[in-house]
Amino acid sequence: MVKFLPPSRGRQLCSALLKTSDFDYELPPELIAQRPAASRDGSRLLVLDRASGAIRHMAFRDLPGLLLAGDLLVVNDTRVIPARLFGTALADREIEILLLREEPAVAPERIWSALARPARALHPGSQLTFVDPSYAALVVGTGERGMRHISFRPTRPDAPPFEAWLSRIGHVPLPPYIERADEPEDRERYQTIFAREAGSVAAPTAGLHFTGETVASMHARGIGTATVTLHVGAGTFRPVATENPADHVLDPEPYRVPPETAAAIRSNPARIIAVGTTSVRSLESWALENRPDDGGWRETGLFILPPFEFRVVTALITNFHLPRSGLLMLVSAFAGRDHVLAAYREAVRESYRFYSYGDAMLVI
Repeated sequence: MVKFLPPSRGRQLCSALLKTSDFDYELPPELIAQRPAASRDGSRLLVLDRASGAIRHMAFRDLPGLLLAGDLLVVNDTRVIPARLFGTALADREIEILLLREEPAVAPERIWSALARPARALHPGSQLTFVDPSYAALVVGTGERGMRHISFRPTRPDAPPFEAWLSRIGHVPLPPYIERADEPEDRERYQTIFAREAGSVAAPTAGLHFTGETVASMHARGIGTATVTLHVGAGTFRPVATENPADHVLDPEPYRVPPETAAAIRSNPARIIAVGTTSVRSLESWALENRPDDGGWRETGLFILPPFEFRVVTALITNFHLPRSGLLMLVSAFAGRDHVLAAYREAVRESYRFYSYGDAMLVI
């Protein structure tokens, strides 16, 4: 049975003195990375000491030498699906759909919750067509914040599996601050080398910097790796619209901590280093659920704000996040708001590349 960790479990610890505007910073638009670095490990790495606030400028390929034998890196092995679909509705009106989450249905029907643009063109009963007509789509319901529930059914007995059809017509769901259409290269570069479990609509971007060589070098130094799975939904990146961040609610996302990862954590590694905020939320949600070892799927709406007691994570690898965002608040809860914002100002001065395809930060 899926369990949902209520958002309030993450929000109740927020300081009443903090405001969303306290997590703002100035970012020149030209520092927003529009394309990945030439090589995954060719990105830069800002190293932040969370105790002192000291900063070092490194390259990501230096990472293995910055870690200790016995450290355990925990990565998110979710796989991004080609969730953006372009098609037509009645009267040949062009529409765009972002698949967010699959809902229970009886085969061969597949039902997905989705965002649509323009949403007003898609009311219950609307039929949708796509360039490959192997599947027909019908809007069967609506939800909060413009959500649409869309049913997909095969139109012929020899229709390909839904996943194969989606791979054929779907597009990589690049975030909106990447101001270009997706390209063939994005199919590989907007996916981590750890990606196994399909289900995300956004990449766990801290993992994008790793290569097989990076992992092999870490293992040679006695540094372990383990996985969690958290399927990233659009709600993770939804702006914090209220001045009191404690009023913001995260949409629930499915996650699991496999038994082998639970065992590795219990073996008392030197440090547990979360690769990305999704790994942080998975591990800390698991801890709040009393660290079950069944490996089962659960759901979390954990929204981590300062102050927060981290029960598992002792170091963090992350990208640079949007101003006033929940992800920036999470990093600030881990390393201190003043240290983090000072590091961001330094990253701007040093022309680091920001956001999904940008550079990385190691917080130790």
